[in-house]
Amino acid sequence: MVLVNRHVRLLVFQNQRAVFEVVGGRSSDFRPPRVFCFLSIFSVRKRSAMSFVTVAYAVLFYVATVVFLVGFLKRVLQFASAPAPLKIPTMPAPLTRIGAAGRVTREVILFESLFRSDKWLWIFSVLFHMGLLLVLLRHARYFLSPDFLSPVWGAVWGAVVFIQPFGVYAAFAMLAGLVMLLVRRVVMVRPRYITNPSDILLLILLLGVALSGILMTFIVHTDIIALKQFFVSLFTLSFQPLPTDSLLLVHLFCVAVLMIVFPFSKLLHVPGVFFSPTRAQCDNAREKRHLANWAASMDAER
Repeated sequence: MVLVNRHVRLLVFQNQRAVFEVVGGRSSDFRPPRVFCFLSIFSVRKRSAMSFVTVAYAVLFYVATVVFLVGFLKRVLQFASAPAPLKIPTMPAPLTRIGAAGRVTREVILFESLFRSDKWLWIFSVLFHMGLLLVLLRHARYFLSPDFLSPVWGAVWGAVVFIQPFGVYAAFAMLAGLVMLLVRRVVMVRPRYITNPSDILLLILLLGVALSGILMTFIVHTDIIALKQFFVSLFTLSFQPLPTDSLLLVHLFCVAVLMIVFPFSKLLHVPGVFFSPTRAQCDNAREKRHLANWAASMDAER
């Protein structure tokens, strides 16, 4: 838009200079009208503001990515190194490690234990998590390119293209699940009793991401090509201009804040379920003695 404004302004200046020369004036005496000087200053300021927004959001996403990856890996290592001195699988439990792996898989995909304990909460959670998964897969198109000719990459890009229409409408399922989870936290007595302010803020942050994304998809559209160019340019450290639509900036800001707080919040139950002893352990205490690493070293010293 800035380039277009510059060409239009230059064309007007040239036309006025030609008219000035036709009537007998010298080109060196030509001075552009004040209104065009004002437009020129306004355009320069707009270009500077756009550059500032681009750099600011680039730095913000660099910081958010580093915090997310470092915090996530640190917490995963903490989960993996946490001692498990007792055999405490929730009964009925599988008798083999393969059975325990299948149990964890069902827990991750189907929310098996939640389905047994609270059907309504299971519905809300499935709507949110499955909607979020499809939305994230749909957003892969902003970071990937179909330019590679590898057959495997072609299959990956084909899956990204295939998921697009499902991801569009999955955003409504995500939004509905978030609204119902928030209402449950506020209205129901028992969940409200154990709810912290951070729980409400996280739900509001996720609602901001979902609602702003839906509005940009169906009502207030943005420049998708420029947006993709901006995110691809982050990998090469050659920043491309970021569209300055207010709704897009709000959406991206909420996403960056969510990435920063993710490793330090209850949202980290995503990897935590794989290390939960009540789910990941098998019921073989009679066949094999359960001995933690630190206890095994103490036994060896005796």
